[in-house]
Amino acid sequence: MPRPKDYPDHHDAELVLRLYDLRREASMREARALVSRDFLPTSRDELLAVLRPDHPLNTPFRQVSTYWEMAYGFARHGVLHTDFLIENNGGEGLLLFAKVEPWLADLRQASSPRAMLSAEWVATQSVAGRELADRFRGRLQGMRAQRQPAAPDGQPG
Repeated sequence: MPRPKDYPDHHDAELVLRLYDLRREASMREARALVSRDFLPTSRDELLAVLRPDHPLNTPFRQVSTYWEMAYGFARHGVLHTDFLIENNGGEGLLLFAKVEPWLADLRQASSPRAMLSAEWVATQSVAGRELADRFRGRLQGMRAQRQPAAPDGQPG
C-alpha cells in the first residue's frame, strides 16, 4: 500500500474539484438526496433490504456508495491527500459509512467482501476521517433512537 501523501498539491485540488463536479451531475444529485433523506437503517434487515434490486433505494444506494468508494480509494492508495479530501468534499461519504457501519460485516457477507473498504479506511486510519466519523456516529445514535417504536408500556423499544 502506498504511503498517503504528506501535503496536498495542485493535483489534489484538481481531483477534488472534479469529484465535486461529479456530485453535481443530475442523477447523482438525486441519488444523494434520496440516500441522505430516506436511508437510515436501524437494523441489519433494514440495511440488507436495500440490496434487493426491487428496493426503491437500491440504485441510489449503489450509485452513492460506489462514488464514495472511488473517492476514498484515491486517498487510501495515496493518489489524493486524505485530509484535503475530507475537508473539501468527503463528509457525506463518512455519514453513509456511519449509517451502515453497525452491520458492515453483514453487508460484506451479503454483497462483497470489499464493500466500503475504502470508506472504512478513511473512517479509521485518518485523523480527519476518524473525527468526522465519530461525530456522525453520535448524531446517528440519536436519530436511530428517535426512529425506534415505543414499547407497549410507552418506553422506547
